[in-house]
Amino acid sequence: MWLKALKVKGTLWLVELRAPFFTATLASVFLGTVMAWSLANRFDMNYFLLTLAGTLCLHGGTNVINDYFDYRSGCDQANTEAIFPFTGGSRLLVQGAVSPRGVLAYAMGLFAIAGSIGVYLAIVRGWFVLLLAVFGILSGYFYTTHLATKGIGEFFVGLNFGPLLALGTYYVQTQALTAEPFIAALPLGLLVAAILWVNEIPDYNADRLAGKNTAVVRLGRKRAAEAYAYIVGAAYVVIVIGVAVRILPVISLIALLTLPPAFKAMRVAGQYYNSSELRPANSLTILVHFAMGLLLMKAYILQRLLASL
Repeated sequence: MWLKALKVKGTLWLVELRAPFFTATLASVFLGTVMAWSLANRFDMNYFLLTLAGTLCLHGGTNVINDYFDYRSGCDQANTEAIFPFTGGSRLLVQGAVSPRGVLAYAMGLFAIAGSIGVYLAIVRGWFVLLLAVFGILSGYFYTTHLATKGIGEFFVGLNFGPLLALGTYYVQTQALTAEPFIAALPLGLLVAAILWVNEIPDYNADRLAGKNTAVVRLGRKRAAEAYAYIVGAAYVVIVIGVAVRILPVISLIALLTLPPAFKAMRVAGQYYNSSELRPANSLTILVHFAMGLLLMKAYILQRLLASL
């Protein structure tokens, strides 16, 4: 009986992580690693695994602490329009399946692991890693209570889980700072911001009632849906400009293959911003982000292979 109870509790804590959203982290870590191999011929498996573990703990801690603060503010309890699993948090605290104290301890434990890995990597690879770790942990912890309420949460999430994460991963492998990883992952950062943005649209009323004045709350659902299209579109503009000014390789344009589902997501958001039929836009934005990450990785792999011919 105790073993069964332990398994159930373990499953609950896994759900609390909201691991399906870890694709936001995976895409940038893998892109930064591939770029280090392609551009600088550097790859160390141990550093890669440590980077991956640290950033996943940081992402998980951010998800969990967001659940905690949204529960404490009454935001999740008031949310009757959530589109699960994309919006409204994990719902475990609302259902009473886990305790607030346990969730807070869980989040702090994840942040502590991320910070410890960051300190170690800073010692063996360079101070820049510690700067990124501290910035990421502070951004994650204060996202709900300070950043989101000021309407700038999406910017910080996109910055952390896009260009800064890819640049940091590249730095861990190469011990060098260069603009290309930052620029290459900027479209991923914009799409991470778009994921958060479109997921906040169904949460509009609950966030507004709880005083969580996100950018979506400030704009209103209709204008937020319009702004979402501009954010997604900006990701593609960055790629085209990056290629045009020769920062990104021409083969990076294969990322434009994700335009059809991106257009569909924009169309759905523009039409169903006030309805649960928004769901396809939520799922498609995640798909577009991860697919773009894979295609950008493929571009740098092909660039390296072609250069070796």
